[in-house]
Order: sequence, then structure tokens, then C-alpha cells
Amino acid sequence: MNTQKTTVSVLLPFLLASLLLVGCRGGDKQAGPPAGGPAEVEVVTLAAQSVALSIEQPGRTAAYRIAEVRPQVSGIILKRHFEEGSEVKAGQLLYKIDPAVYQAAYDSARAALARAEASENSARLKAERYRKLVDRKAVSDQDQVETEAAWKQAVAEIAAARAAVDSARINLAYTDVKAPISGRIGKSEVTEGALVTAQQAGALATIQQLDPMYIDVSQSSVELLRLKKEVASGQLQVDADGKARVSVLLEDGSAYSHPGQLEFADVTVTASTGTVTLRVLAANPDNVLLPGMFVRARLERGQRPDAILAPQVAVTRDIKGIAQALVVNKESVVELRRLVTGQVIDDMVVIESGLQAGDRVIVAGLQKVRPGASVKAVEAKPAAPAERSQAATPNKAE
Repeated sequence: MNTQKTTVSVLLPFLLASLLLVGCRGGDKQAGPPAGGPAEVEVVTLAAQSVALSIEQPGRTAAYRIAEVRPQVSGIILKRHFEEGSEVKAGQLLYKIDPAVYQAAYDSARAALARAEASENSARLKAERYRKLVDRKAVSDQDQVETEAAWKQAVAEIAAARAAVDSARINLAYTDVKAPISGRIGKSEVTEGALVTAQQAGALATIQQLDPMYIDVSQSSVELLRLKKEVASGQLQVDADGKARVSVLLEDGSAYSHPGQLEFADVTVTASTGTVTLRVLAANPDNVLLPGMFVRARLERGQRPDAILAPQVAVTRDIKGIAQALVVNKESVVELRRLVTGQVIDDMVVIESGLQAGDRVIVAGLQKVRPGASVKAVEAKPAAPAERSQAATPNKAE
């Protein structure tokens, strides 16, 4: 028994030493250096370049002139003299209203005028005769005054009869409903045999002049002030008459062949949106533009020779909406830069401040790093033209 206790007491120190040695080796494995080096990110080195700056805003097309055709006299429609959807000229006959009643009124007015003229002739001769007789005391002064008054009344009746003739002639002419403007006429709202009334609420048809066309664009009041300053300084390109040139993009993204010009800006700012309506005038000889179409108007703002453009994927925004980008400095350490951005051009954005030529902005691997971290920067490969176009243009089919 004593021999066993002695053996255990002798072996116990060796067992404890072995356990401590194993624990130390395990601890050495956990405390060793981490596998791998700094995170690898892709960067784009910025360079100053010349770019054409422009302002692009959505807009809606509107007809240059719109006229609603309404009757000015009442009657039955005898015939329609146009084809729906066709081009009509100003003064062209569109509808014929039954003229019988108005022809009779015109004839009656002319007869009344002839009667008044005959009465006036008789009254005038009588007044001239009484003037001679009153000098010889053959008639009284009272009789002479009454004949003069009768003659003047006959003259007034002639004027009233002539006015009645003019009114009857105008009403008779109104039975021919003519086009007030040239343009394309829409569908007819009435057919032959329909009863129409003077100045009725509903139009018989609508004519729209489609060449040229208006394009109404909404612009913020702040941007409008900037436009005015750029026009005054000569930075914004203008025509010889001082109007800014505008290029138009159609709904499918293609460029419209006829450039427009900025006509005017509305004098009122919309209180709810803080925007002002700008009106662009563009030629439309082929009727490519139709009223109500969605287009984009681009105002050329000039050329900037030393612009800094950064990829859009490199620019993010914080919770306050402030633009920022991660930059790799010369020591391969990540820095956070606050940015002021400008116009977006395809998949690039103009940097007004915060970045300069030579800066390396991170475009891939943003989720793996944070400011202050050491990284391995690899220059990103430029995207192929097809890839850039696909990235910059949304899929129209979706």
C-alpha cells in the first residue's frame, strides 16, 4: 500500500508537466499569425478629361395650336366636308348647316333696307320743299321742324336696316362651318342630320397644328436660376436670336432629327414641387412627334476641358444622402471622401469637389474594407462597350 502511494507521488509531477506542455503547444497554434494578407480591391485611377455638359429633363409634347370647332348658329347639319384624321387648311369648309332660315332672314333684311331707303328719299324731298315754303311763310315753322325730324328719322332707319342686313349676312355665312386654323383634324362628333346649337358646349371636331410642336419640361427653380446665369455668361450655347438650343430624345432612346430651342419659362413656380415649366419649340415636318408623347429634352451647357469623372458604382451615399467614395491613398490605406456630384453621363458622374486627378477610387470590394484599413489595390479592367451600354441603359422590356 505504501509502495503504491510512493509510485503515484513520484509520477504525478511528470503527468502535470506533460499536460502543461500539451496546453502550451495548443495555445501557440491559436496565437499564430492569421492566414492571408490585406484585402484585395479593384480601383479606377481618375484623370481629367474634356466632357460636354448638358441638362436632361423629361417632358411631354403638346400641339402648337389647338382649335375646337363649334357652330355659331343653330340648325341641322346637312353635310360633312372633310375626312377624319386628314390635314385641313384654315378657311376650309368642314360642315354645312341648313341655311334656309338664315337665307330668308337675309332677304327680309334687304327688303327692309330698300323700304327704309325709299321712305328716306320721300322724307328728304319733303323737308327740302318745306324749307323753301317756310321762307315765303307758306307753311308754319312747326310744320317745317316736323318734316326735318321725319327726314332724320328716315336716315336713322336706313342705318338700322343696313345693320340688320349685315347681321343676317353674317349668320348666313355661319352656316358654312370653316376651319379656324390649319392642322390635322380629329374625329367628327356629329353626323349629317344632327341638330347643333349656337355656342354649344361640345365641339364638332378638334384641329391640332402639329408642326412645330411644343415640349413642356419641368425644371427646378434653382436650376432655372443657374440656366439664366449660364446664358448671361455665355456658357450655355444659344442661337443667333439668343435662344438656347435643345436636343430631343424620343421614347425609345433614339435622337430626334430636328433640334429645338428654348422658347420661354413660366412666370410662376409651382408651390408643391418648386418647379417651373420650360417650353421648347421643335420642328415636326414628318409628324414623328404626337401630342402627349414622353420625350427627354437635353440643353447643351458647353464644354468643360478639365472635368473629373468617377464611375457611378464608386459613389455611395450615407444616411443623410451625402455622396461619398472610398479612395486608396499612396500608403495603400483606405480613405473616406465626401463629394459634391454634378451631371451623370452614362455610367459616370461628374465630380464637382472631393476628388482630383490621380485619385484611386474603389469600384469593387467595397463591402470588404472600411476607412483606415490597408488594402491591395488592383486596377479594374475597363468594361467592354457593349457592357457599358447595357449597364447605362435600363432594359425597356421590363
